[in-house]
Amino acid sequence: MSILKDRETSRSPLIGAADLAAHADLPAPAAHTEAELASLIGLLTLPGARIETVAVGHSRDTASRAAAEAFADAWTARGGTVLATVSWPETAASWLRPAQRLTAELPDAWVLAAAPLGLAQLARRLRRSTDWDPARSYAFAGLQDSRMPALAGADVLHGLRGASADGGTWVVRHGRLIAHPPAEESV
Repeated sequence: MSILKDRETSRSPLIGAADLAAHADLPAPAAHTEAELASLIGLLTLPGARIETVAVGHSRDTASRAAAEAFADAWTARGGTVLATVSWPETAASWLRPAQRLTAELPDAWVLAAAPLGLAQLARRLRRSTDWDPARSYAFAGLQDSRMPALAGADVLHGLRGASADGGTWVVRHGRLIAHPPAEESV
């Protein structure tokens, strides 16, 4: 590896001050809903998903912490295993420590409940420094913001899926957040 390549990979992937200022109005996570939790569990248990073990990550705000706890309780109640629960601050020097803790156990999937800014910072670190795969990651509605993909960076969140507060779902594809309404109930 060249010296320039070494320097580039060792640099922190922090979001620049201008981008932070431009996204200062991102909303704080709201309390999760039962429909959202059910939709999230539904995403993880789709036929063929084969997800048994998860690592749960959350920012340290009250709503994200409560959502992570509710998910962990629901997941273990249905026989799943939570390998790790990791929290992170909204501001940090590098997010390397929580990124490493979140990926250390090699889960089948990651479940995220977070404020958008902190998750964008963490996701950049996860992509640069670990084997994290956003396509194996599932999120609560607090991350359903169309500005998230641009804030995190080009394709950092590609494949991330999540649940909406109304029970719908969403996915990030090539820098765009695409929402899907809740499935209609059968009569």
